Amino acid sequence: MINKLRGRNLAHPGCLIGTTAGLVLGIILAGILANLNVPLNTDLLAWLGLTILLGAIGWVSGSSLSSRFPALEERSADADSDSPAG
Repeated sequence: MINKLRGRNLAHPGCLIGTTAGLVLGIILAGILANLNVPLNTDLLAWLGLTILLGAIGWVSGSSLSSRFPALEERSADADSDSPAG
């Protein structure tokens, strides 16, 4: 699966994963804070902040991982037919 991502910018998938995790964890945190009678504005700001923070962390970590997975050389179909496949 990682071979399909080689040579691509991984910032977008990292941001998607970070934002999704932020939404899920933010909703859980918002529920806990709501049960503790925290004001609604504080509750919503914590949810939004966690979502944006994890999305940004995913973006930065994804873009830094992009350089670790350079594109592989593709074998052409015009290669010598006597050479072994693999």
